[in-house]
Amino acid sequence: MSTPTPRWSLLVPALVLASAGLLAARLAFDGDTFQNCRYLGPSTRMYVTSWAAPACAVAAVLLLLVLRRRGQRPGRVAPAAVCVVPVLLLAQLATLYWVYEPDPAGGQDCSGLARSRALPVSEQPPGTAV
Repeated sequence: MSTPTPRWSLLVPALVLASAGLLAARLAFDGDTFQNCRYLGPSTRMYVTSWAAPACAVAAVLLLLVLRRRGQRPGRVAPAAVCVVPVLLLAQLATLYWVYEPDPAGGQDCSGLARSRALPVSEQPPGTAV
């Protein structure tokens, strides 16, 4: 007769789902960096979700390890959920990097459009004349 699955093991897939949800939320906040063709930089909610997502993923793995070390059987859902964590962590670390990378427009706002419109037509790169 196997021991019943402890309630703590239900927290493992919940943390993995929270981690995936925070990743999706972070990607949804990409529009926060620009407003009216001005680069504002990452918003606070981008920083919070970028750091909280990998924290939840790592917490899920650590909780599973603690449960196993105590000799409790976490059931089938918890180890299956933890199998998704490496892929989630790769994506989350990429979004964490994107939060700290410099302005992609090089300080010219709207990917350099302001600068190319200010140049005389004769000095603009081919195909960009307005």
